[in-house]
Amino acid sequence: MLERKPDIVDSEEQSRLLAVLRSTPDATNDRPVAVSAPSAPERSASMPYGLSMGLLAIFMGLLGVLGLMFGSVSIPAPTALGILVNWLAGFELVPVTWRGVYETIIIETRVPRVILAGAVGATLAATGMTIQAIVRNPLAGPSILGVSSGAATGAVVVMRWGLMGLGAFTLYISAFAGALVTLIIVFWVARTGGHMTPTRLVLAGIAMSAVLSALTSLLVLTSPDPQLASRVLFWTLGGFAAAQWKLLPLPIAALVIGLGTMLIQARRLNLLMAGDESATALGLDVHRFRQRMFVLTAALTGVMVAVSGVIGFVGLIVPHIVRFLVGSDHRRALPAVALVGASFAIAADLVARAVISPLELPVGIITALVGGPFFIWLLRRDAKVREQPI
Repeated sequence: MLERKPDIVDSEEQSRLLAVLRSTPDATNDRPVAVSAPSAPERSASMPYGLSMGLLAIFMGLLGVLGLMFGSVSIPAPTALGILVNWLAGFELVPVTWRGVYETIIIETRVPRVILAGAVGATLAATGMTIQAIVRNPLAGPSILGVSSGAATGAVVVMRWGLMGLGAFTLYISAFAGALVTLIIVFWVARTGGHMTPTRLVLAGIAMSAVLSALTSLLVLTSPDPQLASRVLFWTLGGFAAAQWKLLPLPIAALVIGLGTMLIQARRLNLLMAGDESATALGLDVHRFRQRMFVLTAALTGVMVAVSGVIGFVGLIVPHIVRFLVGSDHRRALPAVALVGASFAIAADLVARAVISPLELPVGIITALVGGPFFIWLLRRDAKVREQPI
């Protein structure tokens, strides 16, 4: 039996989309969506899409330069840019007038840190947008549904018993397994009784996060390793202080593969936004498609948690900002959400380093301080229009 779900697009936008969907002549199987397949309508943007993307890229670049300048040792912008230009060129393009230690700080520490923050932010934001589309719930996100906590708990289980048979990849695998199992349990709990409401889904995710936090604390308290608590703090609050060049290939590969897959599936994600009934009528096997996307989002979340810990609320906040800027069409929104997500994470890392400099706060604290009030605002807004079975 097909079930009605709430929308992450407004009623006017959905009406235009349904009109387009109904005009599509044929669709009978779960075949690849053709070029002529309908897509989500676009909001009237105040500026052209290309210009918006260009400005977002410039903004992200400026934040990246600031990320190179500030830290326990402040480096002037001309020096930071000169070091970066010479490193990218591979020879001395800018005359060297700075101390050699600045090059070490910039190249070995801050460039990997900015890249890691950008990759994690972009991936979590794109994952959040995809999860919101497949569950059609604007309150969904990797941290809200407990997926990030599940990934962290999976990693802590491996660390608690020293099950590092595959080295660093063991953490990635365990984080992915924890994220996937958590997602399955949350949806099983939320669908108890045959239907699911947005509130029930969010409550199931929050309850699962609380259970996983308690389980993580239990593992730490019963561990014979006195250093485990400090390592677990990294997983639960998140941060990019551990960034190194050798750590970057996996999150970058995950971002490229994950975002590429989402873009390939963008038309199907658009179909889901019109409702299960309409998507099924147009030939999409909704159940199988959701299963595949659940596995993808769990894998991406697991990888990012394994390299940075839990950076919460990025996947909740950024998709809403991007829909406001460029609309709900995933073909346009997914590239934008990656840029904004990267910018958000780099900015949060900058704030985390600046608040109590030369010490630094976990980045997860900064994102939680921003994301918590935003989540409350979303709850209050949606309480006026939602509470119907989905």
